[in-house]
Amino acid sequence: MPSLFDPLALGPITLNNRIVMAPMTRSRNDDEGCPTAIMADYYGQRASAGLILSEATYVSPAAKGYSRIPGLHSQAQVEAWRRVVAAVHARGGKIFAQLFHTGRVAVPQLLPAGAQPVAPSAIAIKGKNYTDFGPIDYVVPRALESDEIPGVAAEFGAAAKNALAAGFDGVELHAASGYLVHQFLDPTINTRTDAYGGSVANRIRFLLEALDSMIAATGRARVGIKISPRIKFNDVIEPDAEEVYPALARELSSRGIAYLHVAQQGAYEAHKHLRPLFKGVYFAGAGFDQASGEAMLTNGGADAIVFGKLYVSNPDLVRRFREGLALAEGDSKTHYSKGPEGYVDYPEA
Repeated sequence: MPSLFDPLALGPITLNNRIVMAPMTRSRNDDEGCPTAIMADYYGQRASAGLILSEATYVSPAAKGYSRIPGLHSQAQVEAWRRVVAAVHARGGKIFAQLFHTGRVAVPQLLPAGAQPVAPSAIAIKGKNYTDFGPIDYVVPRALESDEIPGVAAEFGAAAKNALAAGFDGVELHAASGYLVHQFLDPTINTRTDAYGGSVANRIRFLLEALDSMIAATGRARVGIKISPRIKFNDVIEPDAEEVYPALARELSSRGIAYLHVAQQGAYEAHKHLRPLFKGVYFAGAGFDQASGEAMLTNGGADAIVFGKLYVSNPDLVRRFREGLALAEGDSKTHYSKGPEGYVDYPEA
């Protein structure tokens, strides 16, 4: 059986190992959604990962939901990402862009002309969005009209095309963590009665339209997807996850995409239920250490393991795993701060 250090074929590329760096928001972009110079250093430092998944990147001005996160809808953003991708490639790494729309997680202060956020239904998230302007209450979003939803799906394809123009090796659809694509899946968030709500087939429709838009832009072999069934985040409940995700896994398998990335959460044993249904490369994520990751590979439960928190403070995680070196602890106070501290100043072992 494979180990973490064995190569893995992923569509037209080959990963040097099966250690994947998780997509992690670190808030070092400028206010226009352009990656800054230190981001090239950050991602370049971690290029020994078999694959890097970029931080979540918004697909249109209306999709932005947090301060200092990146976009891929403007030429300036494409140009800024080129520096980051080049830094990864210069050190022999591979990198996919994770694309998302925050939907009801956004607040008007972050949207053009103070626009109202959009969502499947007019149901607000409880709590506050923490921005550079301070904590801001979530607002009731505007329910998308049926005839505008295909246009939102098309924004994912346009951003995917931009990702390839920036040099990325591929793209990942962010259908997790309670953002817009995920919002459509959950019947406690999506109470629509049109073709995008009600039945499981209807609730997965927007996800598949966004995915198909990306496939049309890049080819299926360069498209992956992340899901996180029943994640305890952004008011996700998903009472019928046992019906939704097997149906979704079968649809994804039929499309022949590059991979399915599953972050397992809580009591729902997603890897146990979904791995047999997806006939392609399977990434398992959320909470793994080296030992549990190796066990998952050895048991055939996944083809690669996604590591998040460990990559914050261990840019050379592959070497540390391979040589049995101690792991450095990260400082959570600098996860979303500005500047290099707690970002590019963690030394290699």
